[in-house]
Amino acid sequence: MATARNLTRVLLVASLLGFVPALMSGSSQRADRGEEPDGRAERLRPTNRPTVEAAFPRESYAPGNVARLVFWTRGAQVTLQVFRAGTEDTPVRPQDAMLGTAVTSARRIGAVSPGRAIYIRIGEWPSGLYFGKLSARGGKVGYAPFVLRPRALGENRVAVVLSTMTWQAYNFHDDDGNGTLDTWYAGQEHARLGRPYENRGVIPHYKHYEQPFLRWLISTGRDVDYLADADLDASSTTGRGLAAAYDLIVFPGHHEYVTQHEFDVVTGFRNRGGSLMFLSANNFFYRTVKHGNVMTRTGRWRLAGRPEAALIGVQYFGNDSGRHQAPWTLRSTDAGRWIFAGTNLRPGSSFARGGIEADETTPSSPRGTQVIGAIRNIFGDGRDAEMSYYELPNGSKVFAAGAFTLAGKVWMPGVEQVLENLWNRLATPAPIGNVAPPG
Repeated sequence: MATARNLTRVLLVASLLGFVPALMSGSSQRADRGEEPDGRAERLRPTNRPTVEAAFPRESYAPGNVARLVFWTRGAQVTLQVFRAGTEDTPVRPQDAMLGTAVTSARRIGAVSPGRAIYIRIGEWPSGLYFGKLSARGGKVGYAPFVLRPRALGENRVAVVLSTMTWQAYNFHDDDGNGTLDTWYAGQEHARLGRPYENRGVIPHYKHYEQPFLRWLISTGRDVDYLADADLDASSTTGRGLAAAYDLIVFPGHHEYVTQHEFDVVTGFRNRGGSLMFLSANNFFYRTVKHGNVMTRTGRWRLAGRPEAALIGVQYFGNDSGRHQAPWTLRSTDAGRWIFAGTNLRPGSSFARGGIEADETTPSSPRGTQVIGAIRNIFGDGRDAEMSYYELPNGSKVFAAGAFTLAGKVWMPGVEQVLENLWNRLATPAPIGNVAPPG
């Protein structure tokens, strides 16, 4: 029988998120069948340290917006302070903590309970990843992240897209307190946006995937527009508009789940000469449909006639949850000469370290795609995780790491120089007058 607390949480979710009960088991919920395995999500062991849970319903906000923060649990003597993430000069050690620089003073909230909402005016802060840090009596701490997008696309000529939909797919939070984890990785049909993350609200795998790259961007003074999936999925966003706004769009994280509109506008951006950088693996794998704050994966893009390799250059083929990780071995390629310039690396050299999930080239990879490095026999079945690069006649340049995660390894020897080289080449505008390639 549900406790009063659990019943309250059920009502909260129903009223705020349009709760839809799970209807399918983990073995039957797959929407398609194909030769490659599904991506797998490993749940981080919850720390279970005292927390007060709250979440912003939207993936991103613009300066001047009034953001609503909704509480999911009780807390006494609660205070709130907003921070910009990535300004710190050290790695994050615990998996349930975020660091950064305060952009507001501490605000006293008092007692909170499930369903209470407070409002926060977003300041004229730089675009980036931000979080509200909540502190409450009894040593409770919670984090509520959000993306601060620019007022208008193109305030800077490079955009960095944070994988907000995949974050929530990997969120094993028990939304309604019924003991069932609310993600399709735990046998549910749906996953939801706008809810707290486990581990006191910290983005899953944040310390390994996002935080090192954010630190690098900020420490090197790279002014970029930060976007959420929702910003690319907005009906007002078009491939033509993205190409007018940006020379380069960077996908640093695990960008597995995308909507049709997002896939369309990124492809349209590339077809108009825009350059792309994918610094992880298993990108644009699953077609995802959103109804309000509820998202459902409906099938693999490649089985719908849109192989992701045609855009990215490589596509996902396997996952061993990180049991085997190894360096890329560099190959002799034209692109490799400038990508690895200044690193003292040459064909046959070992570079960085990757694994967990892996991509490879396919017949759908664009003509002229170069495999510039590979993690050989990564899962013991003879297949390699392939790092790739290609260019189109319209000036578009596309780089893909092919394994987890070059962004997360930015502080390893040689990686920063490689990212510098890629950034300098890919962020250079394509010549005026280029047209989209056929198809």
